[in-house]
Amino acid sequence: MLPTPAAFVAPDTVFFPSADGSTEIVAYLFKPQTPGPHSAIVMLHGRGGPYSANVNQDCTLVSRASPSACDASGLSKRHMMWGQYWAERGYIALLPDSFGPRGKAHGFERFTHDDPDRDDVNEKNVRPLDAEGALSWLRSRRDVVTNRIFLQGWSNGGSTALNVMQRQGAKASGYRAALAFYPGCGPKALLAPDLATTAPVALLLGSDDEEVSPARCQEMARRSIAAGSKIDVVLYPGATHGFDDPGQSRQSVPGNRAALEDALKRAIAFVERIRD
Repeated sequence: MLPTPAAFVAPDTVFFPSADGSTEIVAYLFKPQTPGPHSAIVMLHGRGGPYSANVNQDCTLVSRASPSACDASGLSKRHMMWGQYWAERGYIALLPDSFGPRGKAHGFERFTHDDPDRDDVNEKNVRPLDAEGALSWLRSRRDVVTNRIFLQGWSNGGSTALNVMQRQGAKASGYRAALAFYPGCGPKALLAPDLATTAPVALLLGSDDEEVSPARCQEMARRSIAAGSKIDVVLYPGATHGFDDPGQSRQSVPGNRAALEDALKRAIAFVERIRD
């Protein structure tokens, strides 16, 4: 059963340095009610940013010194749902905002991939550094099991997650596994045509995705699996881009309802089966 919006509790607001060496990332921390230490998961937002479209239109900079309408109370339903979902199952969930600290908390509309304004928040060589900074920050916390930190990303954030795993390669000290929801898998989104990593990866795709090509992701996965990477691919019939958005508009599509129900179960099963 999905948590209702009324049951959502605003997460803590935290700050940590990106691995780019210059940006302080603002992030939102969902914590379990049970004693730690806990496994953890870093959640990477898509091109719309982490905030609700109801509040983010006029948002630019989000930082420690700059109050903004874009804050913990204005996160989108998807991010609130997933953050609470993980916390209720004993995971610390961290949602970094890659856009707000760089003056772009408003996010970006559909089909803006070639917009030059996105260059300094791109998924190939900028956002992976934020994810790597998040990993280091979580490992500094006493309430985190440092060798059980996972990665989850949506759309642009899903591509970022795949690029993080590509950069990580065979390193044993990185993220344990990654979940990528409807990522872009073309040359503009990924660092390499094939994914080379020793950590498990799951791709969750919608057959009716109107923004990215699930076929391209399936082909990338096929080549990567043949080369030795461990990738699970799930294609949800009738599901669109953003199928796990719990809002009424997306969930009015039967394929999205079925995909969301399965994705929630599949995500926790995926990370739980990865043991030390």
